[in-house]
This record gives sequence, structure tokens and C-alpha cells, in this order.
Amino acid sequence: MSDFDLIVIGAGAAGLSVTAGAAQLGVKVALIERDRMGGDCLNTGCVPSKAMLAAAHAVVMGREAGRFGVRFAEPAIDWAAVQVHVQGVIDSIAPADSEVRFRGLGATVLRGEARFVAADAVVVNGQRLTARRIVVAAGSRAAVPPIPGLAQVPFLTNATVFGLAERPEHLLILGGGPIGLEMADAFAGLGSRVTVVEAGTIAGREDPELVAGLRAALVARGVEIVEGVKVVGVESQTLPLPLREGAGGRGRSESAAGRGASPARPPPPNPLPQGEGETQKLPAPVHPTLILADGRRITGSHLLVAVGRRPNLEDLDLDAANIRASPAGIATDAGLRSLTNRRVYAVGDIADPAGIGPRAFTHVGSYHAGIVIRRALFRLPARVDYSALPRVTYTNPELAQTGITEAEARAAGHTVTVLRWPLTDNDRAQAERDTTGLVKLVVARGRVLGAGILAPGAGEMISLWTLAIARKVPLSTLAGLIVPYPTRSEAGKRAAGSFFAAKLFAPRTKTLVRWLARMP
Repeated sequence: MSDFDLIVIGAGAAGLSVTAGAAQLGVKVALIERDRMGGDCLNTGCVPSKAMLAAAHAVVMGREAGRFGVRFAEPAIDWAAVQVHVQGVIDSIAPADSEVRFRGLGATVLRGEARFVAADAVVVNGQRLTARRIVVAAGSRAAVPPIPGLAQVPFLTNATVFGLAERPEHLLILGGGPIGLEMADAFAGLGSRVTVVEAGTIAGREDPELVAGLRAALVARGVEIVEGVKVVGVESQTLPLPLREGAGGRGRSESAAGRGASPARPPPPNPLPQGEGETQKLPAPVHPTLILADGRRITGSHLLVAVGRRPNLEDLDLDAANIRASPAGIATDAGLRSLTNRRVYAVGDIADPAGIGPRAFTHVGSYHAGIVIRRALFRLPARVDYSALPRVTYTNPELAQTGITEAEARAAGHTVTVLRWPLTDNDRAQAERDTTGLVKLVVARGRVLGAGILAPGAGEMISLWTLAIARKVPLSTLAGLIVPYPTRSEAGKRAAGSFFAAKLFAPRTKTLVRWLARMP
């Protein structure tokens, strides 16, 4: 007899969702977590980032209130109070992810590191546990690229950036994906100088037409964006002692020849270990410098590495359970079952279903949990389908995408019609004096294949289009939808309706209407 019906490794979003469902169904389940309950999303990801963005956007709203005829003094930013706000948000959500709650649901919660010792067994804190089914939900961590010199320079990741005791004077961000752009928006709004360096283009997975609007909005708020150039090295600069007074200073951007440098004062001591320097009573301030392939050198007070995620595979001893994995994650079928061990499932960031790669979103972890519960507990067929997977970059404006982009549709051989509706033609946007944005629909054969929205609250608007793609709702139905006025959601309805406008107001239709008007 097995000790448990189900063992879940990892108490992040995916693992908690599996555990909650299984426990409430009366399954004997053990949940194992080596770090903090709630995982990355609650403690170092989605929750603190959105809390910090809320603070930054409040600052921006105060500064821009003059467009309504309302003027405030320049907002005073209390960094310590911002940190209290961020932690307070985490604390308010934490009970839903706590040990107390999950024990109350009937789960056994074990704190420690789990590793496989057999196909159906793991060891945690020296105790061997067996189960009929094991779900690996160990998550991911920030990827650190092998750039020469990076390991010798203190840097931040999402795991440490929310714990800064002082606001960065000049934050360098390596990577222009969702995490990098959200942190650029947050820190710029809270008064830091910010430079984003991206080897390709920022938000590279998203529709370039929508990205162009987001780029313009970030630049307008003071974010410097460097695209299309690789970082080939990282160095650190320690300022001389006479300049070490104060709690910050301007960063500097240098050319290869060192010209154009502005005086710099040191930042507060970096919270990360600095090797031998960490034994000093007054650590020498270290300014990271990015060396670009084109010869430029960009120096700031802090460096945030945000170039992607890496699955937490190393400590699980997967070979002991004959579980195949790659740098992309645990190899599974489309139903999230291991290809080489039928007792094991993988969910969340650590899963690589059918070789299509992981999707590092909290809502994907919850989606995976539903698939595993259906398959492992109810023995029903279920498989991953990402054709209508929404994703959002929570900047201001937000960039939301679901389905496929125009470029992806054309590459797949679809003959598409692209429908657009700018927010300059939306009455709610005009009333709020915030007309930056666009709704863009990619349509083929009368159905939506993809939708992209750049707008305040785009993340709240994208669900309709996710449903439309998933359920293959006809475009005519979407064009006929009754939408409250005035809302930005009208822009999507207008975009859908524009598909029929040419036929509706064509000469033939006008002739028909005139003929019908003469009828008694």
C-alpha cells in the first residue's frame, strides 16, 4: 500500500491548485514545499510586482492630473512606505496559500526538499514516502546568462529586487520581456532612472504594432530602451571614498571612449553578497557596467537580470525515477504525464508538454492543475491546448495578447484579415484623456484567430477574445454584442463590426434599402 494517493512537490500556484482540488475530493494527498508557501508568484513575482506597479501608476496619475484641470504638488515618494505596501499586499493574500488552510482542507503539508528515490517514491527530511501518483510542481527561477563578468558583479533578480532597502538611482535592466518592462515601468514611476537593454526587440513575442505603442509610452515616461545589441561583458566600478557620502546618485552612460560621462554618487550598499567586500563595515559601492557589442558602456547603480526563467530540475534527482527532462523542463505528453514514468505528472513552469515548451504564467499553472485532476483522479481525457492562451504585460498601458499574432497567422499559411480600432476613436478613452492604444484582431474565415490590445486595463478586456477563440465564436456574433457605453471594450466590438462595414454600406446594399423603403 502506498503512503499517499497523491504527492505534490511544490507549493506554488500549480501545486497548490492540484492539492486543493485533490484534498477537497477526499484524496489522501501530501504537499511538499522547501521554501515559502505560495511560491514565486505570491512572494517574488506576480503579487509584489503588481503591488509596486500600482504605487508607480498612482505617482504617474498624480503627475498627469493636470489634463483634467486638477493639479497636485510633485508626489513625495516614501520608499520605505512603498515597501510596506508591497509586503502588506503579500500578507493579505498569504492566508489563502498557507499551511493552515491546506491542512484544513485535509492535506498533509511537509516542509523540506523532496527528491526521487524510486518511480513511486520520494525522500523528504530523511523520510521515504510513496504514492500512487506524484505531481512535480517545483517551478522555475530567474535564468542567469553566461555573460563574462556577470558572476563577479552583484545583481538583482525577481527574487531580490523587491527587498531593496533604498530606491535605485539608476537601474539597469538586462532583458526586455514582461518582467523587465514591468519593473522598468514601476521603478521609473517611483523616481529611478531606468535603462532597459534587450538583444532583440522588447516584448519580442508580441505584435510589433502594439509593441510600438508601448515603447513610445515607456520612453515618454523616461525609460531609456536600448534594443538590437547584445551585452558581451559586465564590469563593476567602485567609486573613490570621498564620493561615498549620500544615499544614491546619478548613474552614467558612457561611450566606448568614456566621453559624455556625468558625475556619479554611490548608491546604497547592494543587498546581495559582494564576496570579500561584504566583511567591510562600509562596503565600497559597486556600480555595474554593461559592455555592449557595439562598444558602448552603460553604467548604473543597480543591475536587474530579467532574461527568462529556468526550471528547478537539479535537486529532484529525476534519474532515480526514470523521468526524462531537458533544459526546457520535464518531458510530458499533451496530458502532462511524464513520457518515461507513467506515475508522474508535471505542471506549471517545470512542465514541457509535447515538446512545445513551458509557459511561465500563473494562470497556466492553474490550467495545468485542472488537466491533471481530470486525468489522474477522474481518469478522463484531457490535454493542453494553448490556442487561446492569454498573456498580459502589466505596464501602463497594458499589453494583452491571446491566440496568435498577425505574423504567426501568416507564417502558418492563413489568409487573414486584420481589423483595428484605435482608442482615439473611443469615447471613454477621450473622456479620460488617455487615448494611447489599439485593439487589433486577426481574423480568418469569419472567426478570430488572435487578438491584441494595448490599453489601460487591457488585461481585463482580453478574456472575451480568449473565449471567442477557444469556442470559435463567429465574428458576426461578436460584432452584435451589446457592450456598455462608454467603455474601452467598445473598441473591440467596433473592430469586429468594421469587418462587415464595407458590405453593409456597399452600393448594392444601398439600392436594396431604397427598394425596400418604397414597399408599403
